[in-house]
Amino acid sequence: MRTIIIALNLALLVLFPLSWFAPLMRAGLLPLFGLSEISVITGLQSLWESDPALALAVTFMAVFAPMLKTLGLALIHFRLLVPGLLPVLGWLGKLAMADVFLIALYIVLACRGLRIGVRQPADYGMLLAIGVTAILAVQAIVIMAGDLALIPITGITLPFVSYGGSSVVINFVLLGI
Repeated sequence: MRTIIIALNLALLVLFPLSWFAPLMRAGLLPLFGLSEISVITGLQSLWESDPALALAVTFMAVFAPMLKTLGLALIHFRLLVPGLLPVLGWLGKLAMADVFLIALYIVLACRGLRIGVRQPADYGMLLAIGVTAILAVQAIVIMAGDLALIPITGITLPFVSYGGSSVVINFVLLGI
């Protein structure tokens, strides 16, 4: 059994970097973003061009943190690393969630919404854009903080993801505004 776990860890160490180049999604909404297909690497490239600070955070969470976690687990299985470092690897795992691109999309949505609000000539348009952005951003922040056990989990839904009946419809209406 131990050899199977070691073999799977080695396979993961090799296949994980290869997955960064595999297409995640084709067509769909991507023409709106100027891409025909997107992979982790092409997504990071386009993010580096538009927002380097966010790209640095996403690069750490999507590329380095998962690889460090996988490497750390492999070193523990090979008995080259002490098992006392498992809590550290657990935190790396929380940082390296597969949903890091979803988090990045919420950050981009919030930044773009605030930018649209600031550029509005009338106060009404500014308040409307910033208010809609705040509604979506606060919902996302509360759910993410609850997932990380920073606050108690509430009954609100994660915008555009959680199935909450009319919540999804209202979120898209807010996005349309």
